[in-house]
Amino acid sequence: MPFGSDILGPIVVLYVEDDAALATLVGKALRRRGHSMAHVTNSADALSRIAEGGIDVVALDHTLPGETGLDMLDRVGPRGGRPPIVYVTGSMDARLAVEALKRGADDYVIKDLSVEFYDLLIAALEQALERARLKRMRAESDRAVREARDRAEALLSEVNHRIANSLALVGSMVRMQSSMIRDPAARHALQETQNRIAAVAGVHRHLYTSAQTNMVEISDYLGHLVQELAASMRGVHAGVWVETAFEPGAIKTDKAVALGVMVSELVTNAFKYAYPSEAGGPVRVSSTMTPDGMARVVVEDDGVGCAADGEAKGTGLGTKILKAMSRTLNAQLDYEPVAQGMRAVIVFAPVSTKEKSAEAASARRNESVGR
Repeated sequence: MPFGSDILGPIVVLYVEDDAALATLVGKALRRRGHSMAHVTNSADALSRIAEGGIDVVALDHTLPGETGLDMLDRVGPRGGRPPIVYVTGSMDARLAVEALKRGADDYVIKDLSVEFYDLLIAALEQALERARLKRMRAESDRAVREARDRAEALLSEVNHRIANSLALVGSMVRMQSSMIRDPAARHALQETQNRIAAVAGVHRHLYTSAQTNMVEISDYLGHLVQELAASMRGVHAGVWVETAFEPGAIKTDKAVALGVMVSELVTNAFKYAYPSEAGGPVRVSSTMTPDGMARVVVEDDGVGCAADGEAKGTGLGTKILKAMSRTLNAQLDYEPVAQGMRAVIVFAPVSTKEKSAEAASARRNESVGR
């Protein structure tokens, strides 16, 4: 610790003053308060005494032999690496005090011959040291927070890496198993399972590489997810493409997983079943905010459509997954009637403006600590 103590008690003051009589009086006043004082008359001796250590706070007079206290402020070094300094001047010119503060003084006191001067000087010295102590404690606290955050980020990165590897391993095992099965229905079921594992892996990857931890932006999250799905599904139907249109909105991180799985399932089904012919067509994915503050995510196509109850073609497992994820998201999943094709609508409560503001404020605080 370069100066001071954790709890303000007796302090050691360095008084830089060429008036020996005044220094004696200040020393007596300090001793009455339980403090001690070292006295020097010029800046060279002051800098040497500070370098020796053991000085808690400095009282620096403006008028020194052949120079001013401002000259010493230019050479003493920045705050934090030396004791706090209270500038003492007999001038009533506020510009001189402002200049001293600009050059590194922590406080200033106007010197006069009244008894109050000694009390004011000692109070200023004690308060300057206390402010320096609190500032040092805050810096130490910020450093501890940064270190804890860095450890947490490293741990999260490692956990995410392991989860990604585990999902890739499971997907590979399912693919190997399907290649060994001759029954077409069983092979198809395993291939669908492999596709769903890949979709969950994509959700995880996009979700946990986000800069925010408590919420994600729907447009960025679904935009990247859907484009990656489209790239992976080109082998299923080369004539199908994806069109997207997203409005700004946010969703809690723990709910985003369910939304990502639902959108992945709906987009995958559209690639598989919406366009049996080679001509193909679009799969449109969009999000809007309703007047009552709900988020509305739509996945639709212009294909052959589906049953009135929205039951998907295939094994029916996809429908069960959608229902389960709807409950997790606390969402309403409906199939709206359209002239051609299918339109699935997911309606849920997004992150409120108040929650987004709180998250933004938290992010700014973390960024400030990081600096």
